Amino acid sequence: MESLSPSGHRFRRIPRQSIATNLKLDPLLDENLEQWPHLNELVQCYRTDWVKDENKYGHYESISPVLFQTQIFEGPDTDIETEIQLASARQIRAEDTTDDDIPSTSGRQFPDATFSDSSHSKVLKHFGQSPLPAYEPAFDWENERSMIFGQRTPETPTTHYGSGLKISVKVLSLLFQAGLVEPFYGTICLYNRERREKLSEDFFFRILPTEMQDASITYEPRGVFYLDAPSASICLLIQLEKTVTEEVVHLTERERQKLQVWSRIMPYRESFAWAIVPLFDNSITAASGGSTSPGSPLAPSVSGSNSHEGVSEPTAKITLDGKLGYSSRSSVIVEISNLNKVKESYTEESLQDPKRKVHKPVKGVLRLEIEKLQAGHADLENVSESGSVTNDSNDPADRIADSTFTKCPSNGSDGPQHSNSKWNFFDGKEIPKNGSNAVGYSDLNADDFQAFDFRSTTRNEPFLQLFHCLYVYPLTVSLNRKRNLFIRIELRKDDADARRQPLEAMCTREPDVSLQKWVHTQVAVGARAACYHDEIKLFLPAIWTPMHHLLFTFFHIDLQTKLEAPKPVIVGYASLPLSTHAQLRSEISLPIMRELVPHYLQDSGKERLDYLEDGKNIFRLRLRLCSSLYPVNERIRDFFLEYDRHTLRTSPPWGSELLEAINSLKNVDSTALLQFLHPILNMLLHLIGNGGETLQVAAFRAMVNILTRVQHESVDDTERNRFLVNYVDYAFDDFGGRQPPVYPGLSTVWGSLARSKAKGYRVGPVYDDVLAMAWFFLELIVKSMALEQTRLFYHSLPLGEDVPPMQLKEGVFRCILQLYDCLLTEVHERCKKGLSLAKRLNSSLAFFCYDLLSIIEPRQVFELVSLYLDKFSGVCQSALHDCKLTFLQIICDHDLFVEMPGRDPSDRNYLSSVLIQELFLTWDHDDLSQRAKAARILVVLLCKHEFDSRYQKHEDKLYIAQLYFPLIGQILDEMPVFYNLNAVEKREVLIVILHIVRNLDDTSLVKAWQQSIARTRLFFKLLEECLILFEHRKPADSMLVGCSSRSPSGDGPVSPKYSDRLSPAINNYLSEASRQEVRPQGTPENGYLWQRANSHLSSPSQPYSLREALAQAQSSRIGASTQALRESLHPMLRQKLELWEENLSAAVSLQVLEITEKFSTTVVSNIIATDLGKHDCITSIFMSFFSRNQPLVFWKALFPVFNSVFNLHGAILMSRENDRFLKQVAFHLLRLAVFRNDNIRKRAIVGLQILVRSSFYYFMQTARLRVMLTITLSELMSDVQVTQMKSDGTLEESGEARRLRKSLEEMADEARSPNLLNECGLPENALVVIPEKLSENQWSWSEVKYLSDSLLLALDASLEHALLASVMTMDRYSAAESFYKLALAFAPVPDLHIMWLLHLCDAHQEMQSWAEAAQCAVAVAGVVMQALVARNDGVWSRDHVAALRKICPMVSREITSEASAAEVEGYGASKLTVDSAVKYLQLANKLFSQAELHHFCASILELVIPVYKSRRAYGQLAKCHTLLTNIYESILEQESSPIPFTDATYYRVGFYGEKFGKLDRKEYVYREARDVRLGDIMEKLSHIYECRMDDGNHTLHIIPDSRQVKADDLQAGVCYLQITAVDPVMEDEDLGSRRERIFSLSTGTIRARVFDRFLFDTPFTKNGKTQGGLEDQWKRRSVLQTEGSFPALVNRLLVIKSECLEFSPVENAIGMIETRTAALRNELEEPRSSEGDQLPRLQSLQRILQGSVAVQVNSGVLSVCTAFLSGEPATRLRSQELQQLIAALLEFMAVCKRAIRVHFRLIGEEDQDFHTQLVNGFQSLTAELSHYIPAILSEL
Repeated sequence: MESLSPSGHRFRRIPRQSIATNLKLDPLLDENLEQWPHLNELVQCYRTDWVKDENKYGHYESISPVLFQTQIFEGPDTDIETEIQLASARQIRAEDTTDDDIPSTSGRQFPDATFSDSSHSKVLKHFGQSPLPAYEPAFDWENERSMIFGQRTPETPTTHYGSGLKISVKVLSLLFQAGLVEPFYGTICLYNRERREKLSEDFFFRILPTEMQDASITYEPRGVFYLDAPSASICLLIQLEKTVTEEVVHLTERERQKLQVWSRIMPYRESFAWAIVPLFDNSITAASGGSTSPGSPLAPSVSGSNSHEGVSEPTAKITLDGKLGYSSRSSVIVEISNLNKVKESYTEESLQDPKRKVHKPVKGVLRLEIEKLQAGHADLENVSESGSVTNDSNDPADRIADSTFTKCPSNGSDGPQHSNSKWNFFDGKEIPKNGSNAVGYSDLNADDFQAFDFRSTTRNEPFLQLFHCLYVYPLTVSLNRKRNLFIRIELRKDDADARRQPLEAMCTREPDVSLQKWVHTQVAVGARAACYHDEIKLFLPAIWTPMHHLLFTFFHIDLQTKLEAPKPVIVGYASLPLSTHAQLRSEISLPIMRELVPHYLQDSGKERLDYLEDGKNIFRLRLRLCSSLYPVNERIRDFFLEYDRHTLRTSPPWGSELLEAINSLKNVDSTALLQFLHPILNMLLHLIGNGGETLQVAAFRAMVNILTRVQHESVDDTERNRFLVNYVDYAFDDFGGRQPPVYPGLSTVWGSLARSKAKGYRVGPVYDDVLAMAWFFLELIVKSMALEQTRLFYHSLPLGEDVPPMQLKEGVFRCILQLYDCLLTEVHERCKKGLSLAKRLNSSLAFFCYDLLSIIEPRQVFELVSLYLDKFSGVCQSALHDCKLTFLQIICDHDLFVEMPGRDPSDRNYLSSVLIQELFLTWDHDDLSQRAKAARILVVLLCKHEFDSRYQKHEDKLYIAQLYFPLIGQILDEMPVFYNLNAVEKREVLIVILHIVRNLDDTSLVKAWQQSIARTRLFFKLLEECLILFEHRKPADSMLVGCSSRSPSGDGPVSPKYSDRLSPAINNYLSEASRQEVRPQGTPENGYLWQRANSHLSSPSQPYSLREALAQAQSSRIGASTQALRESLHPMLRQKLELWEENLSAAVSLQVLEITEKFSTTVVSNIIATDLGKHDCITSIFMSFFSRNQPLVFWKALFPVFNSVFNLHGAILMSRENDRFLKQVAFHLLRLAVFRNDNIRKRAIVGLQILVRSSFYYFMQTARLRVMLTITLSELMSDVQVTQMKSDGTLEESGEARRLRKSLEEMADEARSPNLLNECGLPENALVVIPEKLSENQWSWSEVKYLSDSLLLALDASLEHALLASVMTMDRYSAAESFYKLALAFAPVPDLHIMWLLHLCDAHQEMQSWAEAAQCAVAVAGVVMQALVARNDGVWSRDHVAALRKICPMVSREITSEASAAEVEGYGASKLTVDSAVKYLQLANKLFSQAELHHFCASILELVIPVYKSRRAYGQLAKCHTLLTNIYESILEQESSPIPFTDATYYRVGFYGEKFGKLDRKEYVYREARDVRLGDIMEKLSHIYECRMDDGNHTLHIIPDSRQVKADDLQAGVCYLQITAVDPVMEDEDLGSRRERIFSLSTGTIRARVFDRFLFDTPFTKNGKTQGGLEDQWKRRSVLQTEGSFPALVNRLLVIKSECLEFSPVENAIGMIETRTAALRNELEEPRSSEGDQLPRLQSLQRILQGSVAVQVNSGVLSVCTAFLSGEPATRLRSQELQQLIAALLEFMAVCKRAIRVHFRLIGEEDQDFHTQLVNGFQSLTAELSHYIPAILSEL
């Protein structure tokens, strides 16, 4: 196919394809053409191979496209990775084969292979695939080039039959009812029924009976016909003829043999039958362009009879699909059974004449095989060097699959590009092989007859083939009597001698016979007016003289069947001179001469001639001249003639005739001009190349005129006319140096014209035409140079080397430079006026430089380019700037673009630096469309390099990266320019930056970081932009970090990639995806079964092809939101889009990670300008990594880098300055530890361990990290859902919380650690390895365990709090407790500790638990005070803290100085001030006074006073002291009240029952307000817990007494509450004393009311009776110890210890008496300060005495005596007990006596009676007692 030598010369020779292989031209042509220069030109023009410049339209071999892997983006609650693995495992089980071999840009299933880069192994392995291929996965070089304004598109060379259909016809057999006895002959041609004209020459065929066949001939030729377009009026005209015989009706066997012998000896034939076969059926083609559905070609149908145009004739009809090329072989067998028997001779016109006799049908069938072949450029590409056509009908599918196909220029008319060739109709295989020779399949064979297409002589197209022949059609001869007439035709040179042999110029009908001297027509049997329909073809001499003529001889023949052939008899002659008639198209009538006399043509000879029929013109005929050598147009003939004379120097030397001839070319009609376009242009160029100046100018002007006309009259309005492009690209040649190069002359003429214009001379309208056609001249100049260059070096070049560039001669180059300069000025001037011509001219100039780059010395091209850029320098008008961009775009498209040197030898690449400058200027420009264009240019340029198979070596990539590296510097210098771009443009620029950096070597990259700290920062800002702009967000992401407004459609921070303006990359990608939709049967890999119900009903809502879907989505873009756009996409496209975005995002993140790692390792060497104190570049990029949604591959790659960064820079990263960074990292690690995907969760654990390790090494402890983690955990808790609803509506722990707990546990799991590190790609000793500067290993698992436990505590507290959410309002006790637990859990972080304590304080205030609320306030103040004391800041000392601790023991928790000083972003010591402490102390004071616990208020105020003292705030001090006064007065009041003051009541509550959960079998002491009675609290608690027993089978019982409960004996499934009132125990109280505890009788002084022990007494009997007398009544005293003391931070405290004491009945009795004695004595001995106090004392004395000595008191002393001192019980008492009882009684009586005396002293008049009663009572009591204790009388 290519006649290129292996050294890769730039020109390819394309052999001409001759129309018909049997076209033998006049021997003259092969002899001496030198005397006819124009013929020489013509023959060269048609005969020489085409010369095609392989480099002109660029050369690009792309590497195979990237394959996308499915990227996995996990959310906290997804585990897609596992799902995919399971799915693929299932899939593999289901079918052992996978269809991985389907090439597609869509994703594979699970990524089994990690990304591997195609670079060498010595090169650093990259983390991921390059972002550029991911950004442009469907980069289409052709397409991108075609977008450039003024882009040249290659044309396929037009072949002689245009680009229409090609049909081959083959005759298979002819069968008659009577059998086929004799041979039949026939012709087939294309015929237009409507216009009644032949469209092609005849194809001759013959059919022999079986017995006459020659075994050696195995192949009957096919006829190949060319068609422009299918149309209903085009049909095949078939005419049969046979040997002339007499009419025979029925044949006997003997007659058959006779007939066969006759047919062999009889040379003449007569017409027999005819048929017309329409090729395209009207009814079908009209319907839908030849096809009903886009999927399948019409099955060619053979229908029966049909009638057309009112002529009732049966016609066979076949339809061929009007669309080109779905299938290679849609051959149809047609049986034609309606042959019309010919009754008389006819002409073709008369066939359709309705007046003629109706021909009767023949009982016979003719079988044809008709096949549609592929026309188009396939023919051209398939012509082999030998010139024969090898494989004409390429299946387009195969061609597309074939990689070489993509290299040949495509003009887009290849038919639908289906990548599956399902539709091959091989129905030809069922051909029955009977009758005639059946043929095997081969496409066009050398023997095939290609019928000449007559329309090619009338088309407006240049002739590309050499043809030179005449078709003669004798029509009628009218004689006066019937004859059997035929005509012999011959071509003669002259008329001198009739006996001289004619020229051998006639084509015969016989196969394999060379040209004949004459041929004859059929015999018109017995006709007076003989009609003929023969076509006689003869080849003409190259140059004909006036004597060349045709001679017709008329014969009559006798048709009697004899044994030898009959002798024809001459009837007459007719002659026709060629030169006068050859070009006539109309009919010619001639007279018939009887005799031939010498010189019969000349007028002198004509007198002697004798004519038939009185010299009437009785012979009608028609001629058709088909010649590409002989122009019918006279002006062209004149030009050719004058050209010959000028070339041969036969004309006078001034050549004015030639000038005239040249000028008159303007007036040639367009068809003729186009037909001879190539030779005329060649000749004019010849004249421009070596004529004188006048001739040069004239030729140039004529040429401009011709070109302009051709351009204007072209069918399509393309900027470059097809014929002209073909001329430059293929036909223009220097014919191996036989002609001098054109370019010097052309540039001189044009240059001088341009200079005249520049000087202001009038150059006429031609100048604008020159500019419009500039592209043509420039391309000519270039090709001419290239041909010269190739010729110069062709032989001297060693094999395998490229042709060296050619140095243009100084003069020529100067001329070209000046011309270029003039044209530039034109562009500049016209651009300002906004003329489109300027833009086109600009593109042409750019292509001129582009082409010159590969031909001449690059420095010379540099001169031109720099001239251009100087003219258009800096920021210029928008239109000019656009031109400049286009210019650069075109130049940079060149292969050698990367090699263009500048003026300075060190300036290796002038172009790339200019390009970078200009693009940057453009981004700074106001014109938005140009910004986008500039960004796009850059991406496309890098794609061209990246995907070019020639630049795949590492060195190449490095070189290219270094070339564009300055761009990054430029952006860093002027960042605002970058920030002004919109998102799409930013993406384009960032992709380029990433790509450059990826391929750079480290030394170059480091340069970007060496200039200044700020610049390095900006570099990382760019990387952050990458992460932001390429982040992949699934709309469903619930837990998106960093973005609180979680509406997926809010394009807030995320700029949509599938944006309102689809970025070009996406457009390419999606259209590529939609092209690849045809998949093998079955579901497509992504599981969408998007199938149309019916191909005819493609409703707009459900397009049936992805392409349509895409087009629809793109057209509906206007005004839709991103979300809506996405939704509107076809699911498969949406999936492809997702896949694309995922991969792009992954590639970008990994690339940024890779750069970060390089940076991190380079920082160590201290050669970089960055902030070494803070490493803000590293920290900011890491925060960016963590806060974005990243794919699994990224997480896998991140942690080894994370580890190494902390190894290298741990000290700085862990320092105070980086608290914010650490906190963020900690937060995200904890967030990842919640993920369901195990791979991510494990990595998060390792990340946490790395932090812990750094903490050990750089701080020797983990306290600060604990603070950090506690803070972040608390933040995470608000982000993560820790609970989930169960089916019954209650809450339970969620999966996230469980996973977080698991992660925190695993963090401290020493055993699992090595495996874990291994799985995450870290060395097993990563945690214990010692950093460089440190000596010993600091790692301690126990510390880590402690850290983990404290975090778990916080997690549990948060979880418990969350689980209570539903009962929070009901169960205030649990609510307060959960706040308390949170406060404890977050105690390491003062801020959080305080926050939860304040929540608790609020909760208590709502419940009006003032004391508890006050305690919370004290605890908060305590936290602040401790922090201040620890910092030695403020006025307090440790003693003050100790004082505070007495009020609130909670304060005793040590707050580490580390924690209190931890300044973590938003948390820290700044809030812990003296003022805040005072504020909370005052709050506590207020709350305590509400609780009436005044003694606490006093202690608190004493802590506030030192502050005011130190500040000398006397006003405040005065207030404080006033308060203190009030407080002390209140205390006094409480103490002196006769009814002792109680601040609260206490109840013990026991919980029994599984339903209570954690409370089961626990006892609590509740502190309630003092007015809460036992009934109240019972009601309250049963209300709280009953609602929890809502499921019906759990009931709540209250145990009514305070006895000990045995939990195991209780009924299962029932819940029990036991509620008992209890008394607080004083600090110094003797719990073992048997006295009764009556609070009012106890020592009345008030101490701090802080209680942690409580008791209650329970009476019982040992005899099992519930109630007994005093002698049986025992007493059990229970003492409870609580966890902590009241008032506490909560309302209830857990009982941690319970002790029991038992008292016997007698001890009870003694205790009762002693209690009364003590009360009286207490009352008597109480010191009273003044007499005014007598009154309260009297009242209390009276109360006690009345209860002691009144006789009626049965339960009193008397009942004790009757119980124990009489009868049987007395005998049971031990003597000791008896004595104690008696002693107690005696003492009691003595104290009573004293009290009565005192009473007497105190009373007034009114109490006399009462006193008398007391005395009487005392006396009678004494008397009663004396019965039991006789001694009492003596005692009293």
